Amino acid sequence: MTLMIPFDNSYARLPDTFFARQAPVPVRAPSLVAFNADLARLLRISPGDLEEMAQAFAGNTVPDGAQPLAQLYSGHQFGTYNPQLGDGRAVLLGETVGTDGIRRDIQLKGSGQTPFSRQGDGRAWLGPVLREYVVSEAMQALGIPTTRALAAVETGEVVLREGPMPGAVLTRVARSHLRVGTFQVFAARGQLENLRQLTDYAIQRHYPEAGGPMGLLRAVRDAQAQLIAQWMSVGFIHGVMNTDNSSIAGETIDYGPCAFMDSYHPNTVYSSIDRMGRYAYSNQPEIAVWNLAQLATALIQQFEDKDAAVEEATEIVHAMPALMQEQWLERFRAKIGLIRAEEDDLEMISDLLTRMAQNQADFTNTFRALGSDRARDQFTDPTAYEEWSKGWQTRLTREESPAEVMAATNPAFIPRNHRVEQMIQAAVQGDYAPFHRLNDVLSRPYEDQPDAADLQRPPTESEVVRATFCGT
Repeated sequence: MTLMIPFDNSYARLPDTFFARQAPVPVRAPSLVAFNADLARLLRISPGDLEEMAQAFAGNTVPDGAQPLAQLYSGHQFGTYNPQLGDGRAVLLGETVGTDGIRRDIQLKGSGQTPFSRQGDGRAWLGPVLREYVVSEAMQALGIPTTRALAAVETGEVVLREGPMPGAVLTRVARSHLRVGTFQVFAARGQLENLRQLTDYAIQRHYPEAGGPMGLLRAVRDAQAQLIAQWMSVGFIHGVMNTDNSSIAGETIDYGPCAFMDSYHPNTVYSSIDRMGRYAYSNQPEIAVWNLAQLATALIQQFEDKDAAVEEATEIVHAMPALMQEQWLERFRAKIGLIRAEEDDLEMISDLLTRMAQNQADFTNTFRALGSDRARDQFTDPTAYEEWSKGWQTRLTREESPAEVMAATNPAFIPRNHRVEQMIQAAVQGDYAPFHRLNDVLSRPYEDQPDAADLQRPPTESEVVRATFCGT
């Protein structure tokens, strides 16, 4: 075997109550669709030939040193607690320590049934696998903490969803797959020793400077506050911010019905299953606080003096909105070319966003075009932009290099939902050129790429994708 993955598996050394040891279920005829060579080098992986990698990343062969397992967790799904979830269609192969010294998980997603499948088939179809590959790597290029895609494999099998679909497996890489729900399951079961071991493990792996459970809570809060502000600054909507999709490591995880906004509106929802708009764009900060409160509730169970723990945890959680607002304001200042803080900045930014919502302005293209005539063209009533721009132009006279700040902050390219859907439809027909083109262009989101101008265009009315699906 020429494929070499230098596994160093710490999670597998935890008690068996944390997971179910589970090998991936082989597939009929795997073929490699994509392999992320840059990420492989970071992980110190030596690639093999195409057939060998197809077999390994489909789950047909288990690489030397892997200790495959399905992780246990629970979680609140749309506000309702589910006492046992777990990896129902994923297997953690193990961990590597990269050239940057960071430990990361390597997981197969869509690798067959596990004890946590809850009557599901444990498989994934090609569309969601390619969507997660493209969007997660685009987030990485945007500089936003995220899980990443190492490989995508077609299985040669059919998966039944709305109809028969081609099956696929994604190899996902994460700083860990620890979730708020990982803590919730042990707290809900009263398994306090497991909860303490998990807390110690999370601190050692992610936040070694944190002092105990409340130190962990504070560190997760800070990481999540920054992450949500970054989502908001690029118009990203996660779609399903359940507590089992909330990463302790502060990464974006579980790209199901996610999307980037085209026309700006704060109430935008893309998830086909979010019928009440719980996870709308504008609700994401509030939901992040709610999720943190669930983590706090779990961590508190370890303390003998629960009143004191509740008081400290409440203070930590209640500080999160202000932290997110501070991060949000810093990022949106930069989006309009401002570095120095002034009293009226929030009002100026909010006024622009209000006018954008009223005039169906494209979120990404408007910010990218600020300062040019192309910005006014994004508005159904260009005078709405011109009126706002007068005060903004005056404000820019007190900045040193606003054009450079905006160019470095406002991407020219995002994975637009209609282009992702078109890419998926082409791939289902065997044409992977749009997939590879998207990955190439989105790897340089802040560069002007004239040959890719079509990927900047918002959807026409017939191209609008109003809802996305999770693929399970």
